[in-house]
Amino acid sequence: MPYTAEHKLKTRARIVECARELFNRRGFADVSIDEIMQRAGLTRGGFYNHFKAKEELFAEAIAAYQNFNPAQRWKEFTFDTAHGGGPHARQMVNAYLSNAHLEDIEGHCPMIALPSDTARAGPQVRQAYGDLLERMAGILAEGMSVPDDIDKRQRGLAVAALCVGGMVLSRTIDDLAFSNEIREAARAIALELVG
Repeated sequence: MPYTAEHKLKTRARIVECARELFNRRGFADVSIDEIMQRAGLTRGGFYNHFKAKEELFAEAIAAYQNFNPAQRWKEFTFDTAHGGGPHARQMVNAYLSNAHLEDIEGHCPMIALPSDTARAGPQVRQAYGDLLERMAGILAEGMSVPDDIDKRQRGLAVAALCVGGMVLSRTIDDLAFSNEIREAARAIALELVG
């Protein structure tokens, strides 16, 4: 008896989530299709029922983060996507630069976990990464309370870059106090820019 369309979608989503977590932890090159499928509770042969190649899965794993809700993974956050504006932008900055995000290696945003892998990947992966950045910057720009003569898109991109860069640097520093100082400095300036 063939699987239903709903079952296939759930299976695909499980594969994407398992891949995203493994890619975050070890990078694209160091994760095999066999490992992804084993983690998803499936066999390697099933992979090709869903994806043509590992890089296609990589692009989808990055794109899946567009719907990420920090409150579902990190209980200390209230993250209400229904309310836009300043509160949502501030929630995003605080969640992104949080200790919970820093410590959750498998839950990291692909923009901080996978920039080098993405830079070496094909156009489909780089497009997914760019789309994720555009979405983040757009949400931040929407929430800004700044004078009309300020370019919100430009400022949204700057805040996104500050958040991503702050987390990349913080993630690579062993000195916990210095790591926290980096995130707190990035958070303070990002919140100031959001308004």
